[in-house]
Amino acid sequence: MNQFVIEGGTPLHGTIRASGNKNAALKLLPACLLTSEPVVLHNVPDIEDVQIMMEIMAAIGVSVEPLGDHSWRIHAREIETSVLPAELASRIRASFVLSGPLLARMGQITLPLPGGDRIGGRPLDTHVQGLQALGVKAAFENGSKFHMQTQHLQGAGYLLQTEQSVTATENTVMAAVLAQGETIIDNAACEPHVQDLCRMLCQMGAKIEGIGTNRLIIQGVSSLSGTEYRIGADFMEVGSFIGATVVTGGSIRIEQADPQHLNMIRLVYERFGVRWEVEGEDIIVPADQEMHISTTLAGRVPEIKPMPWPGFPPDLMSILVIMGTQAAGSVLLHDWMYESRFFFTDKLLFMGANIVLCDPHRVLIQGKSKLYANPAGVTSPDIRAGMAMVLAALCAEGQTTISNIHQIDRGYERIDLKLAALGGRIERR
Repeated sequence: MNQFVIEGGTPLHGTIRASGNKNAALKLLPACLLTSEPVVLHNVPDIEDVQIMMEIMAAIGVSVEPLGDHSWRIHAREIETSVLPAELASRIRASFVLSGPLLARMGQITLPLPGGDRIGGRPLDTHVQGLQALGVKAAFENGSKFHMQTQHLQGAGYLLQTEQSVTATENTVMAAVLAQGETIIDNAACEPHVQDLCRMLCQMGAKIEGIGTNRLIIQGVSSLSGTEYRIGADFMEVGSFIGATVVTGGSIRIEQADPQHLNMIRLVYERFGVRWEVEGEDIIVPADQEMHISTTLAGRVPEIKPMPWPGFPPDLMSILVIMGTQAAGSVLLHDWMYESRFFFTDKLLFMGANIVLCDPHRVLIQGKSKLYANPAGVTSPDIRAGMAMVLAALCAEGQTTISNIHQIDRGYERIDLKLAALGGRIERR
């Protein structure tokens, strides 16, 4: 079962419920190690990366118990080892986030280079520098693993120098909540999953000010308690389903979608002629939208770039590629963050897309193009590109086979079943 077989040309219709935020779950799970009391998490997405994170935690002695309906009880009463299992930890990038909690609980950690999508250079310098600012000594041994240790964590000022790194912010926050004294993180990331993490930590007894801003002020405490917390909606999944709906000419309702986090996504999608309505926590995408790309005031081709939150999220740039092929007009997509984001677009050329890969960071799209199934099949290179290929197959004429779909399963919960429930003709084989 390593392929999706998709027969395109069928509009999506119906109702689905948004899954929990992947990037929140992968940080809230490690945060459970900061207390010896049990923590209950609700709305945990059932995806491969989360399953691997739970396996890593169980391997070091943490009790991980399913409660049903996407709820889990995590109890790190005792942690048997701070040496992460190399085979598991090297499969996901989020394994590095265990360093903050384990340094706070155990004073040391040994872990391999993390895995994750190969979408370009993703240096770990910012992550390590945040921990070093709190008194951690870090060594990169034999070009394959990190060993970090500390006598005690001490609060400090830390300015993220090169980027508003989400993972570096989260890792530093988790170490700082149990450090002695005050920690101030400037140029901090403030995505919804960063806010989720900070709010859960505050429920556990942490003292964090500035949640949702680029300056976090943390007063260290001696211990944290257990809690119960519900993870918010995955706005990447929501944005992907909106894209899948409009490129197939369908209409859907997405329940519990946390529309308050979709403001910038909405503004950018509107530039493609896409609109939706909000009813409470749900969003409704109407049918038969005439997709067209709005030019600038001077009539030039618009350029769309991702930006740190509250800007447009980079992980939806791949979805915009497919939307661009189905919208009348031209658009330049420029992902300055990751130099391999658009390396899947050659596959779309064989499906009839009018695309020019200008350089590793930019792609020029001329729509509207009639897409046809690729008779040779396509491969999913990473989570977001894989989902983009699913969208392309859904709106293409004919049958498309997508292989290496474990990449998609890493970030999207049972995507084939959700699409099938909406009328999508998709099978897992």
